[in-house]
Amino acid sequence: MAGVLAVTLVPAAHAEEEGWSAQSYWLHMNSTPTSDEMIATEASRRSYVVLNAWETDLAAKFKAANPKIQTFVYKDLSSTRSYACTDGVDDSDLPTGVGYCAADSSWFLLDPNGQRFSYDGYEGHWQMDVGNTDYQNAWADNVIASSKGSFDGVFMDNALFACDTYHDGVCPAAYPTDESLRDAYRSMLANTRQRFVEAGLKTVANMSNARLHEGAWDSYVEYLDGGFDEWWLTFNDNDLLSEYPEGWSRQVAEITANEAKGKITWVQPHHSGADQPFRYAYASYLLAAGSHAAISEIQETDRYDNASQWRAEYDWNLGEPLGAYFPVASNVFQRDFTCGTVVVNANKTGSAPVTVRLPSVHTNENGASVDAVSLPGTSGTVLRKTC
Repeated sequence: MAGVLAVTLVPAAHAEEEGWSAQSYWLHMNSTPTSDEMIATEASRRSYVVLNAWETDLAAKFKAANPKIQTFVYKDLSSTRSYACTDGVDDSDLPTGVGYCAADSSWFLLDPNGQRFSYDGYEGHWQMDVGNTDYQNAWADNVIASSKGSFDGVFMDNALFACDTYHDGVCPAAYPTDESLRDAYRSMLANTRQRFVEAGLKTVANMSNARLHEGAWDSYVEYLDGGFDEWWLTFNDNDLLSEYPEGWSRQVAEITANEAKGKITWVQPHHSGADQPFRYAYASYLLAAGSHAAISEIQETDRYDNASQWRAEYDWNLGEPLGAYFPVASNVFQRDFTCGTVVVNANKTGSAPVTVRLPSVHTNENGASVDAVSLPGTSGTVLRKTC
């Protein structure tokens, strides 16, 4: 069993008087229409929102509706977009840091045959050499100039870990190994870090699949204000990540590690809303979350339009956390709150249920009074009690 990472916990700032509760975010990156009513509703209950560079008006509306919400602008670290260049002129507002027309030819990443890489499945996305200092500087200068004063931070998409990402089985000539590619990303994040700090812009990077590479999450977060895990614990209703060396504990540790450093974590489970995947992911989030972590589910990959479903459980007042989570059986974990208890069974899906006795009578998700719970593998429960 992997070790449990303890963390000093601070109650969520938005719940100082009412007790600890969940935080959530909205990735609005597909530029779908939003009404003033939608903005008012979501601004009041989301801690973070990600928008496109051309949506500064929406950012202002979110801040007007809730000055505490943190607005982030989407910028891809790793590509430039040819579709955003017309007649030799780049669009004024870009989803990247460098325009395709303005990019120097030496900034494009090449395959072993000297051809430029494009993202498989994403037309018009051309992969750039993140280890190139001139590219790094141009990317940071452009993003800061276009974002400062309009957003609170930058959401850096595609902080990659594997050299063949977006072109399976083929690595760039400049970075033939995963570690050499990660060195390039660490170089970019380290080189640009101070400029974002001085500009007052927070940085959160998409670090999907970090769990597959030991130490990778922490080595990137060192130069960031936080990380986003796009595929967190549940990949669909029937594919739930259990405990093994690159499994459950490594993803939960993303939150605990960031909380210990006062940094942001956004986690995104994929499921349809079915009870088991929702409760497994949400309970696992509650085991580790402190002041900065937020959760938002998604059903369809890359469908970043309307806000994710708001769950009644997000509003449950669990009181204050009484400490870090701890094991109560093999791969079964518990965390106690003043007004509730959270339990997760991270054993494989289909494994036998494990019964956990509770310290007092609680109310389960169905409103029943219970003094014990029996959880099969890859399931969780969030229980409340009078306090």
